Amino acid sequence: MRIMGLDYGDKTIGVAVSDELGWTAQGIEVIRRSGPLSRDLERLQEIIREYDVDTIVVGLPKNMNGTVGPRGELCMEFARELQNTFKQPVHMWDERLTTVSATRTLLEADVSRKKRKQVVDKMAAALILQNYLDSKSRK
Repeated sequence: MRIMGLDYGDKTIGVAVSDELGWTAQGIEVIRRSGPLSRDLERLQEIIREYDVDTIVVGLPKNMNGTVGPRGELCMEFARELQNTFKQPVHMWDERLTTVSATRTLLEADVSRKKRKQVVDKMAAALILQNYLDSKSRK
């Protein structure tokens, strides 16, 4: 069984999955959001089946002072929808600065702006999931 990490945004959903042992996260896809949420959920269901996912981690964008703002509320609502649809455990994970970190890494690797735009959400999802996996391994 694997864990799936999601970076939920207005235009895209970055998707990452763990290896079977739950040690490492790999970004696998960026879902371009178009139309109703049900279309996004259908694609997520396909990924859940393909990778045998049993747990989902959704990035929770908190403000720097630790409070949850409007964007965070939307992510929590999305997580509830995932829980209701897939009947699997869904965990929220603090994602502060993951997109910034992903962008910085891509800049340091001299990745073009066009390519960065295509992969930054997938990389952010992998960072969210890896941070979650690391926290579990420390316990």
